[in-house]
Amino acid sequence: MNIEHVDICVGLAWGDEGKGKIVSELSKANEYDFVCRWSGGNNAGHTIYVNNKKYSTHLIPSGVFHGIKSIIGPGCVVNEKSFFEEIHYLQENGFDTSLIKISPKAHIVTSHHIEKDKQKYNKLLGTTARGIGPCYSHKYARKGTRVMNVKESFADFIWDEKLYGKVLCEGAQGFWLDVDYGNYPYVTSSNCLPYSACNLGFPPQKIRKIYGAVKIYDTRVGTDPDFPDDLLCNQELMTLATEGNEYGTTTNRLRNVNYLNLDKLISAIQISGTTDLIISKVDILEKTNIYRYYYQDDLHTCQKIDTMKQEIETILTSQNTLLDTIIFSSHPEKI
Repeated sequence: MNIEHVDICVGLAWGDEGKGKIVSELSKANEYDFVCRWSGGNNAGHTIYVNNKKYSTHLIPSGVFHGIKSIIGPGCVVNEKSFFEEIHYLQENGFDTSLIKISPKAHIVTSHHIEKDKQKYNKLLGTTARGIGPCYSHKYARKGTRVMNVKESFADFIWDEKLYGKVLCEGAQGFWLDVDYGNYPYVTSSNCLPYSACNLGFPPQKIRKIYGAVKIYDTRVGTDPDFPDDLLCNQELMTLATEGNEYGTTTNRLRNVNYLNLDKLISAIQISGTTDLIISKVDILEKTNIYRYYYQDDLHTCQKIDTMKQEIETILTSQNTLLDTIIFSSHPEKI
């Protein structure tokens, strides 16, 4: 069988944009044969709802919650202990873990990587201390250990590296955490752009849609001069953080919050080639009556949410992008 088409879900900000929700919603229709991760490791965190029950994963793709083959690709890094904890968690909740496969080319996160991350990069760069960066360092220095080197540990989960039919790719982190496009060195260790998903084994011509995820206000976990700690001294922003329950899925750290930066969003849409944009957490602005965004370095204030949505849509559609659809989402479980 051949690959019919590929859809990709990518974060357009600093992670925590609701990608898990979008992938889960797209998977519910069950039209996909595969849901795949192409980068990162258990430094990611996706929260989804199935039958009104909340689930969180860090490494395993969201397709497993909807009976779809779920692939951890060659560009990912795998913590063996974390992987099998998630397997056990899914089995306890009645999900079919035989659907989960790992590329033999994915790299293994070791205790050495984790210790190095904790001792150096966690404090310096605000990483998740999961060993992801040191593992990628060993990969590119050609000193790493791949899944194929420890096959016996993953015997039931080795992927044959064949894709067919309809494929959905699930991104990790976000555009402005990308190692090349983010505020270096305050970035993740992998490539977050959608075209990096081709490392799963398909040509870019097979890409049909790119779903871009973003919140209607900006958030960021970890160290970044663009998100100084004093932002949370702003009472309005602290209100957004509180009402939005802005704590990292992976680290449980309070996220720094700022008003939506449309200039950043436009750049991310243009470079990523986003075709369908989903802007989440609109309900948080409605609860707080805070309607502000940055555009062309000016802070714009609206009196009601409908005005803000209309202004954002007008600005975004006036840009030279591939955008076909803009959806404003007010529901934590649905698009």
